[in-house]
Amino acid sequence: LSLVLANCKNDEPPIASVENGEEFAGGVNFTTFDKSENAFGVEGKNLSFEEQNYFVTGNSFFRSNWVTAPASVQSLDGLGPVMNAISCGSCHFKDGRAQPPQTPEQPLNGLLFRLSIPLDAAHGTLAGDPVYGGQLQDKAILNVLPEAKVRVKYHEETGQYADGTTYSLRIPDYEFYDLQYGPFDAGMMFSPRIAPQIPGLGLLEIVPEADILAWSDPYDLNQDEISGRANYVWSEAENQSVIGRFGWKANQPGLLQQTAGAFNGDIGITTNMFPQDHLTYTQQQLYPGIPNGGSPEINDETLLKVVSYCQTLSVPGRRNWDDKTVLRGKFLFDDLICSECHRPTMTTGNDGSIAALKKQNIRPYTDLLLHDMGPGLADNRPDYLATGTEWRTPPLWGLGMIKTVNGHTTLLHDGRARSMEEAVLWHGGEAEKSKEGFKKLSAADRNALIQFLESL
Repeated sequence: LSLVLANCKNDEPPIASVENGEEFAGGVNFTTFDKSENAFGVEGKNLSFEEQNYFVTGNSFFRSNWVTAPASVQSLDGLGPVMNAISCGSCHFKDGRAQPPQTPEQPLNGLLFRLSIPLDAAHGTLAGDPVYGGQLQDKAILNVLPEAKVRVKYHEETGQYADGTTYSLRIPDYEFYDLQYGPFDAGMMFSPRIAPQIPGLGLLEIVPEADILAWSDPYDLNQDEISGRANYVWSEAENQSVIGRFGWKANQPGLLQQTAGAFNGDIGITTNMFPQDHLTYTQQQLYPGIPNGGSPEINDETLLKVVSYCQTLSVPGRRNWDDKTVLRGKFLFDDLICSECHRPTMTTGNDGSIAALKKQNIRPYTDLLLHDMGPGLADNRPDYLATGTEWRTPPLWGLGMIKTVNGHTTLLHDGRARSMEEAVLWHGGEAEKSKEGFKKLSAADRNALIQFLESL
C-alpha cells in the first residue's frame, strides 16, 4: 500500500505520498510518455536489433488484413471461412480497446461471444455448442454463411449515492438472430468478451508464478472477505495444466497460445498449435473443399514475430501523479481496499528470451487472480476453474489513455460501463464493501478517486 502523509493543516483531508518512480508504470524499459493517439503502440527500450526487427514485422502482420485463399499475397491468405475479424488490429484498433455496438443494429467489431454447453470435455474445459462451436462468428467469406447476428440493447438501472446524487447503470441485453445453421443447444451458455488494450502483456507474462500464488487467499484465511485464486488452464505447448494469466477469466497461459488462439478463433487462421479451421462438424459437411492458405496458414516464425510485438509494447506512463487531487484519490483507492485486488506494484522475473523485460519494477494494478464479482457482472459460464461469477482482475495501467487512443470510455468485460465511475459501481461480490464505501464518499472525494484512475 502507498505511504500516507497526514495533512493536519486546516483539517485538510489526508493524501498519499508521491513515490519514487511511480510514473514509470511499465518500468524503465517499457514506459512511454507519448500522450497522443499512438500511446499504446510504442516500442519498448533496450531491445536487441533482432527484437526491434520482430517488433516492426510483427506490427505489420498485426495490422494487415487477411484475405480469402487462394490469393497472390500468400503470406496473408486463408481468412475464415467463418470469423469475427479480418485482422488483429480491427479489434485492437491502435493496440487499444474495442467498443460494443452503440446501436442495436450496429455490427460487432471487437465484441465476441464464447459459447459452451455443460458437458465435461478434454482438460476440464466445457464443450462448445454442437453446431456453432466455442465461439460465435458473425462474419464469413464469400459463399459461406456467417453463423448469426447479435443485437445489443441496454436498459437502465438507477441508484443513489449517500449524498443524494443519483446515477444510472446500463444493463446489456443480447438477442441472437439469423442463426444460419439451426438452433443453439438447449443448454447453451454464452459470455460476451470485449477486446482490451494490449500494452504491457510481455511484462505480466513473466511476473513470477510464486508471487501470484502468494497474493491468493482462496479460503479467505485473513478474513478480509477477499479471496483471489489462480485459474489453471491447459497449455498446448507444455501439454499440461498451468497457471492462467490472460483473458477476462485468466483462461490463457501465455501470449503464444493467446495469439495463436485469437488467429484461429477470431480470424480463422490456422497455426501449428491450432491446425484446424474453426468449423464444427455440421459446417464441415456443408462446405467441403474450401481452399485454405496453407498448412498452417501462418508459419511459426511469423507467429512468433506477432507474439514478440505484443510482448514489447510499452505502457503509458502516469500523468499528474503528483497532483494534490490525484494524491487524495490515490489515498482513497488504498483506503477503500481497491488495491487488495488491483495491486499497484510488482517485479518481473527472469523468464523468456527478451532481456529488457526482466527485473522491471512495474505498476499494473492487478493481481492476475480470479475474484468473485457478484451476480451483477456474472456471465454464469465457467471457464476452467473460474466460476460464472469470477473474473480476473484487469490491469488498470493505461486506463486514462483509452479515450485519447480509441475515442471512448467504455469499460468492463462487455463494455457496459460508460465511464470509470460506472465501472466502480458495477463492482460486487468481493468488492462489495469497496463499492459501498465509494458510494458513501463526498462528491469531491468521488471526483478525486476518478482523477486518480484517469492518471493511470
